[in-house]
Amino acid sequence: MSENLQGEETSEARRARWIAEATALEARLAAPGVASREQVMGLSGIEFFKSVSAGDLPSVYIGRLLGFLPIEFSVGRAVFQGTPAREHYNPLGSIHGGYAATLLDSCLGCAVHSTLPAGRGYTTLELKINYIRGMSDKTGPVRAEGQVVHVGSQVGLAEGRLIDSAGKLIAFGTTTCLIFAL
Repeated sequence: MSENLQGEETSEARRARWIAEATALEARLAAPGVASREQVMGLSGIEFFKSVSAGDLPSVYIGRLLGFLPIEFSVGRAVFQGTPAREHYNPLGSIHGGYAATLLDSCLGCAVHSTLPAGRGYTTLELKINYIRGMSDKTGPVRAEGQVVHVGSQVGLAEGRLIDSAGKLIAFGTTTCLIFAL
């Protein structure tokens, strides 16, 4: 049964949906690479992400390295999904905090970038993460969702959450991004 009595999606159904969405997206994505300056200059932030999602521009190396994907983009919002694995463990036997930080940094920065016009870029000035609970290779897929708080001509701010398929909060983060001409 995919819904509970209140009509909400169960964590098992959400987990299956997340895995199916990631599998479909992965089939569309191009090989990892770096888009050329010419490719990037003519696209707004949201156009850039739609081109990556459609497989028209390369996917990102860091996503391949850490096993996460750009799931969804809209203006001011970005969602990434990953599945923590043993390769992400620290010496103490849990997923390294850098895994959560990288997912949050990606969704937060891309949420800001999605609002930018063609010819503008960003870089992270500050990243703040609050860890709520740990992860293991049994956690299953997790999603990091970033949402813009404010974007001005030189600074962008976003906040985001990393959750598991049961809706449990794993980490919360904020970013400050510098916005500049490419």
